Amino acid sequence: MDALALEATGGKKKANGATVAAPLPAQAPVKRKPAKKAKKAVVFFEVEILDAKTKDKLCFLDKVEPNATIGEIKSMFHKSHPQWYPARQSIRLDPKGKSLKDEDVLQHLPVGTTATFYFRDLGAQISWVTVFLTEYTGPLVIYLMFYFRVPFIYSPKYDFTTSKHWVVHLACMCHSFHYVKRLLETLFVHRFSHGTMPLRNIFKNCTYYWGFAAWMAYYINHPLYTPPIYGEQQIRIALIIFLFCQIGNFSIHIALRNLRPPGSKTRKIPYPTKNPFTWIFLLVSCPNYTYELGSWLGFTLMTQCLPVAFFTLVGFIQMTVWAKGKHRSYLKEFRDYPPLRSPILPFIL
Repeated sequence: MDALALEATGGKKKANGATVAAPLPAQAPVKRKPAKKAKKAVVFFEVEILDAKTKDKLCFLDKVEPNATIGEIKSMFHKSHPQWYPARQSIRLDPKGKSLKDEDVLQHLPVGTTATFYFRDLGAQISWVTVFLTEYTGPLVIYLMFYFRVPFIYSPKYDFTTSKHWVVHLACMCHSFHYVKRLLETLFVHRFSHGTMPLRNIFKNCTYYWGFAAWMAYYINHPLYTPPIYGEQQIRIALIIFLFCQIGNFSIHIALRNLRPPGSKTRKIPYPTKNPFTWIFLLVSCPNYTYELGSWLGFTLMTQCLPVAFFTLVGFIQMTVWAKGKHRSYLKEFRDYPPLRSPILPFIL
């Protein structure tokens, strides 16, 4: 009867004269598709490059992507001006400002969508490896020419003769070892943050290294050369100092190399390693220069030669300038840089 009553009343059931609606079946909730996110429109940059001296427009680059680097912009500029390859270019925000780094990104620079850069020609460039190999090969060969007393250096009667003093032979071995070490480090150890330097620097560097090598070698290998005042004891102490500092210098170069992955320009704070020769990093920012100075002090003590002492002094002045510059850059770049460190000499300089 109930079923028939429901059919008769169209799905409704009468009770006490009242009509009651039958419950409807439950429906599954409708899943709504998430709205598609609107793609952000890429804002391209317009880049104009002016001559830093004349302010003349050299190049206009249209539709440059915002994530383009200065290195990529240099490559674009090179296409329109083939005579200025990227290594020769200095791109800057101000005509007299500092050069921008190749890894700087366009959209992160303080420029609008129409960016203006200034170009300065750095001149012909040469790789650091070539410069180092040239300036280090010279002293090695020049010193050996004086050591073997080739003709036209001393009196003809001394041609191809050898010194009777063993310290002269020891000095030749130490000098040769030093520059062979430098050549091998250039080929297999050093990682350069900059690939090139101005071509004119090779002439300046070679004049310095080659000239001093000839001056020192002339007196050390001279037939009238006299050994150090304190004899063998002085020579042995000097040799220990020289070898100790050579090992220390090499250890620092290895430690610095391990801080920079191949092909990168990453800079990190150098810290001491398990190698005891690197513990000097606790007190000095550039211990490679500290050890280099110690090596030449040892060589000066060994030979007791005035030109060697003068070369050591000039080298110390130049290395101090480099060390102070690097120390300042460390302090500027790293807020947590160890405050106890000095540039080249602990607690002094």
